[in-house]
This record gives sequence, C-alpha cells and structure tokens, in this order.
Amino acid sequence: MGTVQARSLDPLPMSGPDLGALGEEADLIEVEPETRQEILENKDVVVQHVHFDGLGRTKDDIIMYEISDVFRAKNLIDVMRKSHEAREKLLRLGIFRQVEVLIDTCQGDDALPNGLDVTFEVTELRRLTGSYNTMVGNNEGSMVLGLKFPNLFGRAEKVTFQFSYGTKETSYGLSFFKPQPGNFERNFSVNLYKVTGQFPWSSLRETDRGVSTEFNFPIWKTYHTLKWEGVWRELGCLARTASFPVREESGHSLKSSLSHAMVIDSRNSSILPKRGALLKINQELAGYSGGDVSFLKEDFELQLNKQVFWDSVFSASLWGGLLVPVGDKPSSIADRFYLGGPTSVRGFSMYSIGPQSEGDYLGGEAFWAGGLHLYTPLPFRPGRGGFGDLFRTHFFLNAGNLCNLNYAGESNIQPTGCIQTTPVSHPACKASFWPDNLPPDPVCRTCHHSLQTYCASATLGVKTAHHKFSLC
Repeated sequence: MGTVQARSLDPLPMSGPDLGALGEEADLIEVEPETRQEILENKDVVVQHVHFDGLGRTKDDIIMYEISDVFRAKNLIDVMRKSHEAREKLLRLGIFRQVEVLIDTCQGDDALPNGLDVTFEVTELRRLTGSYNTMVGNNEGSMVLGLKFPNLFGRAEKVTFQFSYGTKETSYGLSFFKPQPGNFERNFSVNLYKVTGQFPWSSLRETDRGVSTEFNFPIWKTYHTLKWEGVWRELGCLARTASFPVREESGHSLKSSLSHAMVIDSRNSSILPKRGALLKINQELAGYSGGDVSFLKEDFELQLNKQVFWDSVFSASLWGGLLVPVGDKPSSIADRFYLGGPTSVRGFSMYSIGPQSEGDYLGGEAFWAGGLHLYTPLPFRPGRGGFGDLFRTHFFLNAGNLCNLNYAGESNIQPTGCIQTTPVSHPACKASFWPDNLPPDPVCRTCHHSLQTYCASATLGVKTAHHKFSLC
C-alpha cells in the first residue's frame, strides 16, 4: 500500500546531554540530538491534505468522489484502511496502471501537531491501448483484434472495439461505458455488434446485428440490470441434412425486447465457493417495443453452498424457466431454452435434451434442472497448500426436464427419438432405459427426464460408473 512513516509530534529538546567534566572538550564532540518516536496507533489524527502525483487528463471531481472517505479517518489505523480502500476504488475505475499510497506527517505553516498528509502516486493508462491474440475453439480458429480508449473524457469513460476474423465467421462489436462518479456499480453502456453463431446440435446458424443499452445499479444487497435490445436476426441451416422444422425457421426476424435481471450473491468466491448463496432472476418481454417477435420469458437460478467436514463443500443448485408466446405466432427456435451437457445436466451431449426432429434439437418452452454436488480434496492431499488445492474430487447427482407447453389442451405425446449419452474425458459404463409406452401428458408434448450419479471423479484417474434413466 506504500510506506507509512510516523515522526515525533513534540519539539526536540533545546539543550544537549550533560557532559560533566568534559566542559572544555565539549566542542570537540559531535552531539546527536535526541529524537522521540511516538506511537500514533490509538491517537486521534487529522488528514489535512491529500496529494496526487501523476494525474494528467483525469478530472478532479471523479477523484474526489473516490477518496472522500480518507478525510473522515480518525486515527492512523483508520487512515491506512481508508487509504487502501480508496486505492482499490481508483484501480477499479480502469484508468490507472498503478496506484501507490504514502502517508506522512503534515508539513508547512498550517500543519497541526496531529496532522497527516496522504499522497497517491498514480500512473495513468495510455489514451489508446490494443491487443492481438488468436483463439481456437468450436472447430474454428480466429484472430481477435481489440482496441480500447480508456478514460476518454477524463471521468472513467471507456470505448472498446473488438474485431474477430475466423476461418468460418467474422464478428465485431463497439461499446461505450460510463460509470456514475462515486458509485462505480451504477453505470450505463451502449453496444453495437454483429455476431454469428453456429449450433450443430440444431443444424442452425444465426447471425445477429443489433444495438443494446444497459443500466446497472445496486439496491441494498441486490444488483439490477435494465436492458433494451433491438436485433436483426438471420437464421439459416448449418447443413443440407437439416430437418424441416429448422428449415421452416430460416429467414429474417426483428426482435425488440426489454429485460430485467436481479442478482443476489453472498458467495465467498464465484469459482468453487465454500459458503454463501446465489440467486439470479431474469425477465424478458419482447414485442411491445417493436419487432415481429413477441413473448414473455422468465428464468431463475438458485445455488446454495455449505462447507462441511474435512474441507469438503456441499452444494445444491436449481434452475427453471418458462417462455410464453404472445399472439398467434409460435416461439422461435432462437428464443427457446436448451438443456443438457456439462454446464447443466451432465451425461448428455450438449443441449441434447428435449424435442427433436431428425436428430436436430429444437429447444423447449419450459425447463427445470437441479443438482446435488459434493466437492472434496484429492485423496491423500497431494500438493496440499499449493497446486494440489486447485483440484477437487467431484461427486454429483443431477436431473432435468425440458418440454414444450401445450396451451390447446392436446393430450398426445409425440415421440422424438432417444437421447444419446456422450461422456467426455473419462471411461464410463452406461445403462439407459426407454419405456415403450408413456401415459398421456396434458402439459408436455415431449419430455425428457434424466437422472445420473457419479461414483468417483474423473480427476482420480479411475473408471466412473454412470446410471442414467431417460424417458422419451
């Protein structure tokens, strides 16, 4: 955080020590004045001045918002703590490369006996920064070029441009970000983008060109996002073997939607948390602000984490969602929910649960998924206290269901084929059962249920047993 120095607050004595019999030889001896150091930890102090070294284009008003708490400190420990918090706030703005703090006794004619000066030594980012990298993924290689204009107008504004040129697709995006001075969590952003995605599980290719605006703000312990998005979507077939329902969705559509998201997060870490809870609730309403797509969409995510015995963590999670078309048009394949794969229901191929046609998964209008997880340290704790703590044994049980809603009261269930399990990165023994006849379901036309348990983690290098029950 910097160097903290404490000097004597009392004047030095005017006379030196008693030299006794050395009287005449006193001028031959160099006498060092006595210094007294005073412990300021529990004494009241006053922050008289705050200095900044290295400021260029940054405006003073946004700096004052971030350091205002330093002037309210009452003792040295409080000054150090609030100075460190101010340093973290300055770094969070994304306009400084480095921030150091120096605390010293106050100097000058107006210095108080208990006065302190706090100095922030900062290094601003350049007006233009760039990055260049390559990525390989999703059966595609791409080159990514990024440009960033930090602190554009001196108040932590940021303009970012990103261009991606791939072997299959080209995408780009331009964004403007503006935080509220003194409250970084309350911010506003505008985005222009063109992005193309390929979804082999549906034999679908989607190109989106759109604009969006977002307003983020905290309320008590919750974080909220209000968003408007207008997007021109172009859907097409990824392969000649695409099924008829996918071909039927091909073409252009215009979506204009308003959405709201709320997040409550009390976890100690977003990656492998040991305690705390997470709740996400999203709502999206399309069609009332324009466009030819109309629906109401709701989904949520709930996660609970608790540390138990032997440094193990028990976690429970639950997801759910519902999409209701508004008007006479059915829901679009681009707006439905998809389920399956390592991020939701393990043991299934990516997004391979739910209605399908000729091997193409079409998504669903309602879903739920849940899981129970137990994370334990590796047996015998290899690499304890270091690299070995990054790995965990994972036991889990998960289940899920995705279907289309039947508002007309139809009671027939349309068969859509069987689910294929594709475990990755470890051998497995699979057992699957599909009943020949299913009772009528007045709500779901096509339902897939899965239940899977792992007896041992793949990180142990042992075989893993799978037990899966699927209804289709």
